[in-house]
Amino acid sequence: MLKRFKPVLFMLFSLSLLLLGGCSEYKIFDPKGPVAATQRDLIMYSIYFMLFIMVIVYVLFTFVVVKYRNRKNFKESDYDPSLHHSTKLEIIWTIIPIIIVIALSIPTVKVLYELEGPPKATAHKEPIVIHATSADWKWIFSYPEEDIETVNYVKVPEDRPILFKITSADSMTSFWVPQIGGQEYGMPGMVNDLYLQADEPGVYDGMNSNFTGKKMAFQRFNFIAVKETDYDKWVKDTQENAPELTEEKYEKLMLPDNVGEMTFSNTHLEIVDHGVDSGVYAMKIREKYGVKQENPHQQQEETASKEESSAHEQQH
Repeated sequence: MLKRFKPVLFMLFSLSLLLLGGCSEYKIFDPKGPVAATQRDLIMYSIYFMLFIMVIVYVLFTFVVVKYRNRKNFKESDYDPSLHHSTKLEIIWTIIPIIIVIALSIPTVKVLYELEGPPKATAHKEPIVIHATSADWKWIFSYPEEDIETVNYVKVPEDRPILFKITSADSMTSFWVPQIGGQEYGMPGMVNDLYLQADEPGVYDGMNSNFTGKKMAFQRFNFIAVKETDYDKWVKDTQENAPELTEEKYEKLMLPDNVGEMTFSNTHLEIVDHGVDSGVYAMKIREKYGVKQENPHQQQEETASKEESSAHEQQH
C-alpha cells in the first residue's frame, strides 16, 4: 500500500524543493539592505517552519493510511469506529496550533518593532529625510533639508539610513522597493514613516504595489544608491542647475497620468503638505483643469443597470 503513495509523496517533496530552489530568482530573496535582509530571514523562517509542519502531516497521513487500510488479517480490535471522545487527542490538537502561532508570532513582533527605527549598524548616523508622495500615477520625492525634488526616481547614499515620510495626494498606495525593504502605505492626510538603507550602490526597482487604477502598473520608480561622495556631488549640482518647481508645473503633476523622471531645485512642500491636505488639493486642481472625477461605486451601479436593461431586452 505504501508503494502507491510513494509517487505522491515524492511529487510533494520535489515541489517543495522546486519552490525553494526558485526563491533566489525573486528580488525579495536577494536583499541589498539590512531592512530587506531582516524581512527575508523572517520569510524564510516561516517557510521552513511550515515545511516542517507539512512533513509531519504527510508522515502522519501515511501512517494512518497504512495502519488502518483494509487488508488481509486485519483485526477489527485494532480500530474502534465508535470512538466519540478522547481528552488526550483534544488537548494535543489544541496545544499544537497554539505552539505554532506563538512560534510564528514572537519573531514577527520582534522584527516589526525592530524595523520601527533605523538599522542598528548605522543608527549613529543622521538619517536623510525624504518625503515620498504618490499621485495618480507617479512618485514625487522631496528632500526638505537639501531643497530638492525628484519625480519617479530617488537617489540616496549607500550605508546611510533614509527616513521616508510616505503620504499620498489622492488614492491609497503602497510604497515598496523589494530589494531594499518595505512596504508601507501612503494615504492622503497622514504620514507613515519607513526607515530604509542600501548596502551597496545600484539601481533597484520601486513600485506602487496597491491597485489604484488602470495605469498603476506603470507607477514605478528607480531607487538609486550611490557612493556618499557621488551623492554630495549630485545634491550640489541639482541645487545649482536644476529648474525650479513652479506651482503651475506641480499642478500638472496632480493630473492622473504617467510621466518620466524629473528633477527640481525646490520642493512642493512650500505649496502644499499632502500629509495634512486629505486629497482636497488634488481634487481641486483636477476640477480646475476639467478632469472628470470618476466615482467607482457610481460606475459599478451604471454597469449593473446597463447589464440588467440588456438582459431585459433580450428576454422580450
